[in-house]
Amino acid sequence: MKLQAKLDAFRADFEANKAPPEVVAVMHRATAALAASGQADRAKKAGEAAPAFLLLDADGASVDSAALLAKGPLVVTFYRGIWCPYCNMDLQAIEEIAGAVRAAGASLVAISPQQAANSRRSQRENKLSFPILIDQGGAVADAFGLRFQLPDELVAVYKSFGLDLPSFHGEPSWSLPMPARFVIAPDGRIAYAEVHPDYTRRPEPSDLLPVLQRLNVASAA
Repeated sequence: MKLQAKLDAFRADFEANKAPPEVVAVMHRATAALAASGQADRAKKAGEAAPAFLLLDADGASVDSAALLAKGPLVVTFYRGIWCPYCNMDLQAIEEIAGAVRAAGASLVAISPQQAANSRRSQRENKLSFPILIDQGGAVADAFGLRFQLPDELVAVYKSFGLDLPSFHGEPSWSLPMPARFVIAPDGRIAYAEVHPDYTRRPEPSDLLPVLQRLNVASAA
């Protein structure tokens, strides 16, 4: 089953059987408002220079985007956190093609604002072979144009679920990155970008492979 079909099935069950209608309405309004803001259209796009970053992984080791790009292309996935089931399904789907990504000469990282303990748990529970980098405060997500503030009524819903994002993130703002996927070429230019204001919509990870193949052909020419 394709990733989006799995996400759609989960959403349908959640909205029909798990969440009260008033909660679903708040979520829909928040997503619609973010889409209407045009922020996704202002995020980094293919052809633009990718912001450089130096972040810690879940074990405290520094990861430098420039060092990774010196080895080949870099695949970067931004996600919200382990508390988001859509993100977990997305990460699992990426893991299914991680071997093919590495075989194409590319590195693969995920970036989240959550603290290290939750990232270690996310790696363990999703059986990930690639690192999760800690973007505390969302500075890297902000540089890519992805970070946004949650509206007050959505904050109230999250609190009613017992989800305290400031505790998850180790900083006080109620902010998140829009889920996004980028392929960065070795020269630092973005070769592929997929950003969506609706967190239940994710691109198929297999879409990355033709992009990496084209970069390999270009580098060999």
